[in-house]
Amino acid sequence: MPITLAQGLLLGIFAIIAGLDSWLEVFYIFRPIISCTIAGIILGDVRMGIIAGGLTELAFAGLTPAGGTQPPNPAVCGIMTVVIAHTTNVAPTTAMSLSLPFAMLMQYILLMYYSAFSFFMPMLDKAAAETNLKKYRNLNFLMMAIVCITFFVVIFLSAYAAQAPMRTLVQSMPKWLIHGFELAGAALPAVGFAMLLKVLLRMEYVPFLLLGFVVASFISYSNVLPAAVIGVVFAMIEFFRDKKNKKLQEQINELKNSAGGGDDEDGI
Repeated sequence: MPITLAQGLLLGIFAIIAGLDSWLEVFYIFRPIISCTIAGIILGDVRMGIIAGGLTELAFAGLTPAGGTQPPNPAVCGIMTVVIAHTTNVAPTTAMSLSLPFAMLMQYILLMYYSAFSFFMPMLDKAAAETNLKKYRNLNFLMMAIVCITFFVVIFLSAYAAQAPMRTLVQSMPKWLIHGFELAGAALPAVGFAMLLKVLLRMEYVPFLLLGFVVASFISYSNVLPAAVIGVVFAMIEFFRDKKNKKLQEQINELKNSAGGGDDEDGI
């Protein structure tokens, strides 16, 4: 289904919001679970946007900017996943694989900006030393404006201007290649979740992971809400148990201190 000019402009405007949010990391609107859903609303296919958002969010679960590193941009990947699935009628898993080049393009652009914006640092230092707040603010706004314009141009050109060549390219691909992209897209959420577990998983939490796996694998239900509720229950149990243990430890420390003080007073 083709994307109209109005939809292309709305996607570009949303890309500005999500791109600025990812640059500043404020409200996490740039996360795929949100960006895909909003892109689906703009294109009139909310269900597909939600499905694509869940898949893409899992794929990016373990990819987080740290220091000067920059992973493939999740906002661009989320928006383009919905755009590709909408315009080419491929599965969201296939569209997610095909959207990665766009996310990597924005990744390299932002890395270039990290280096290029160092040009403004002497001017910012001088403005701060002179307490010139207006100049300091305007320089920051200039850099943010450059980032916003870049997000708009990339998404608008990719979603609207290049939709016909993109559709032709995907339709000209052989079935075995499309199937390969679909399999790769289906595996990426598992890879992203595994990367997250590699960072966060601790041995004392392994029983909860195994229990969640058993619940999700062997109990038949239409959504993951029951497993999520079970996870919340165990989280609450762990929270209140830790709170009780800390309170007991504080009481023990108070008793030790009071006992120690009494010994000093007796001269023993």
